[in-house]
Amino acid sequence: MSNAKSLEQLEQKQDFIRRHIGPSPAQVSDMLSALGVSSVEELIGQTVPASIRLEQGLSIGESRTEVETLSYLKSVASKNKVFKSYIGQGYHPTHVPHVILRNVLENPGWYTAYTPYQPEIAQGRLESLLNFQTMTLDLTGLDLASASLLDESTAAAEAMGLAKRVAKSKANAFFIADDVHTQTIDVVATRAEQFGFDVIVGKAAEALDHDIFGALFQYPSTTGEITDVTDLIAGVQSKKAIACVAADIMSLLLLKAPGKLGADVVLGSAQRFGVPMGYGGPHAAFFATRDKYKRSLPGRIIGVSKDRLGNDALRMAMQTREQHIRREKANSNICTAQVLLANMAAFYAVYHGPQGLKTIAERIHRFADILAAGLKSKGLNLKHDTWFDTLTVVADNKDEIVARAVANGVNFASNRAGEYSISVSETTTRADVAELFDIILGEDHGLSVDALANEIEVNGSNSIPASLVRDDEILTHPNFNSYHSETEMLRYIKRLENKDLALNHSMISLGSCTMKLNATAEMIPITWPEFANLHPFCPLDQAAGYQIMMTELHDWLVNITGYDAVSLQPNSGAQGEYAGLIAIRKYHESRGEGHRNVCLIPSSAHGTNPASAQMASMKIVVVDCDKNGNVDMADLKAKAEEVSENLSCIMITYPSTHGVYEETIREICDIVHQHGGQVYMDGANMNAQVGVTSPGSIGSDVSHLNLHKTFCIPHGGGGPGVGPIGVKSHLAPFMPNHSVINVAGTNIGNGAVSAAPYGSAAILPISWAYIAIMGSEGLKQATEMAIVNANYLSEKLSEHYPILYRGRNNRVAHECIVDLRPLKEQTGVTEMDVAKRLQDYGFHSPTMSFPVAGTLMIEPTESESKVEIDRFIEAMVSIKSEIDRIASGEWSIENNPLVFAPHTQADVLGNEWDRAYDRFYAAFPVPSVAKDKFWPTVTRIDDVYGDRNLVCSCPAVETYRD
Repeated sequence: MSNAKSLEQLEQKQDFIRRHIGPSPAQVSDMLSALGVSSVEELIGQTVPASIRLEQGLSIGESRTEVETLSYLKSVASKNKVFKSYIGQGYHPTHVPHVILRNVLENPGWYTAYTPYQPEIAQGRLESLLNFQTMTLDLTGLDLASASLLDESTAAAEAMGLAKRVAKSKANAFFIADDVHTQTIDVVATRAEQFGFDVIVGKAAEALDHDIFGALFQYPSTTGEITDVTDLIAGVQSKKAIACVAADIMSLLLLKAPGKLGADVVLGSAQRFGVPMGYGGPHAAFFATRDKYKRSLPGRIIGVSKDRLGNDALRMAMQTREQHIRREKANSNICTAQVLLANMAAFYAVYHGPQGLKTIAERIHRFADILAAGLKSKGLNLKHDTWFDTLTVVADNKDEIVARAVANGVNFASNRAGEYSISVSETTTRADVAELFDIILGEDHGLSVDALANEIEVNGSNSIPASLVRDDEILTHPNFNSYHSETEMLRYIKRLENKDLALNHSMISLGSCTMKLNATAEMIPITWPEFANLHPFCPLDQAAGYQIMMTELHDWLVNITGYDAVSLQPNSGAQGEYAGLIAIRKYHESRGEGHRNVCLIPSSAHGTNPASAQMASMKIVVVDCDKNGNVDMADLKAKAEEVSENLSCIMITYPSTHGVYEETIREICDIVHQHGGQVYMDGANMNAQVGVTSPGSIGSDVSHLNLHKTFCIPHGGGGPGVGPIGVKSHLAPFMPNHSVINVAGTNIGNGAVSAAPYGSAAILPISWAYIAIMGSEGLKQATEMAIVNANYLSEKLSEHYPILYRGRNNRVAHECIVDLRPLKEQTGVTEMDVAKRLQDYGFHSPTMSFPVAGTLMIEPTESESKVEIDRFIEAMVSIKSEIDRIASGEWSIENNPLVFAPHTQADVLGNEWDRAYDRFYAAFPVPSVAKDKFWPTVTRIDDVYGDRNLVCSCPAVETYRD
């Protein structure tokens, strides 16, 4: 008999499954033995309730190789038509500096890092975000900036929320100028509807005719006009209302800062600072306001504090985890950030510097002037006399011109009757302007770009009003004036990267956040021009490749979730929650039950749930949990009965945030349905369901999916991937639509929740590739191995620490909670001390004090091998031995390696050492650490000092640079 391998074996179709899943077969066998079971199937049988397990497998298809997957996806991408885009309206072609493209966007040291909740091992990304804030402050002319929001439109919605919180006016109306970007009006109006605010859209000057709590103006307008809004701002403020301005970031290099015009809030997109359009995102929004409104600022602020040795150190200030602290009283949902893209924009500003940026802005404006001069010389009617980069032509032959442009591979903005707009960009060239003349005027126009340019150089330009020309210095900090050669820029990026711990260093075992492998093959397509360079408002026939890829992803997600339809528009998990709750609300309204506004939320819920419910204007009723961490069924029944007539929904996470497959989940769904409510199942833990069970089969009506958790989009240093929602058929008509591009399958008139119709479309290929390569069997194996790894880790740690919650057969789901409260009571050592000491062992802390204070929630994921899990266990066991030495009196609570952790090189090598333990042990507590030591760059940071002395722009660079 031949022992030759089969052709199927040699083709290695399932090879990627082996590469994605960390443990080898031998390691799996060892872990199962430690758990006392003979097979993975036996463990799953002991862990997942039989009543919810799928009877049929997924129908995704067989696993594919990376090569054939990328080859197929490239053929799909080639169906996109990458036209020259002059559409503008908040999205512009840009040049991504190659040093940033290769060393940030394509670098796992930047894209696999987590939100900087452990700042001692995140100083590089925090410095970059501080650069982003400093850039925002300089360009907007205001006092306080956040570290990015999701997109310009949602930033505008957040501005409206801030205005309502801080305005002295008691009015209920928010005014939006009708020359604000269409998608922004759409998103703000959707948010206003949920909050019960009135929205008034009209000519900017009409703002003063209404009783309002705030107003939003666009600067320059969506059609390109530059207007001095100083008097309008003053008029709004005279009504005790808040004046908000949405600004184009590139124009602010040449235009007077809106803050100098009196604006209370300035916001916009940083996309054109070196971030591809990507068919709509992801892009970082900037947001700035006055210092007196700092307690109401949405999102995150990076602040300057001190570490234990008195050195300047950076951290997230005030809003660090506000949705867990303030829950339904949160200003916004903390998941509204785009760190990787904010870092790219900040590095773009650092690389070009103030003079380089101004030159780019001047070039853009000069090309707009040249185009305007040529068109006017031929008698065309321009709508405005002022502009930065956008010209709007009023024309009877609009359709003819737009069609001629498309025939030549060019897109204009054509969504307004009787006019079209042309927005030039950083990528525009002389040849492009000549081509525009040919398209609009015919090839016999006789115009010379060079001649027109010379004329403007001699005579000057008045297309920017003299009173609005920027005359102040900006970006004077050394960080923006030191790294303009590629060598210096490369070293600066690397220097910051070296300060941060990411997945390319070690396991990041954050419970609830699922820091699994983001495979290189999955990441490669996002920088392909066919995906990166499409405008989100281009005609649908130009995005055929995107439509194919998104349709396939949609169908796969439907199969995986057991739902009937999926919306890809929400661009974060929080936005998905929000969109799902809106769908529930609109469904009730369609049945004449709009009074249903009560949302039941178990006390174990994700902190985002109450914040999202509050954004949907729901009344929150908390349901208790029993001593085992499960929903208290008696309390649920009583409260469902009590609010029955007004019950809108329940928001529940499955498996629970306590890391358990609750046995009563079907009964929970039935109880809520019996009282007329809908079941919202938080999809944060979907990675413990895929291929084993599904929310749709369990009885849920709607879920959001964290594609940045279950489906491998990386966290990007602190930001979401995509948060699509899956719904049952009765909710499908109420998913978000879009005012510019109609989204098929939803009701016309449904509001948008994100600026782009398909959200952060540019990163959807990551999840598409993950699902395609893994196939049905691989996806199921990933879920099974997440459960194996979590149970193995839990079993090993339980010998040294109490595990807070377990399900039947003493099993956990994909994560477990280590209870440190008894040790704290015995010794005074806190969960914070353990988290900081883990840094000395080369690990990022698990999730601290969530969902239970004084605990660590640990999730190893399926991507970590037994070797790495054992290394983490070794660290935790070693730390327990350190705590025992405190308990025995060998070390005092004031003098031990935990309270002094983390230890930096400067700390360990300093002249003075009066510790009860030696220097070597401080840095190398176990032999494995010495093999590949990761050094924190600052010692423990003083959070209280930072909040009491809020500084959110760059200090003198010498104070924190190595």
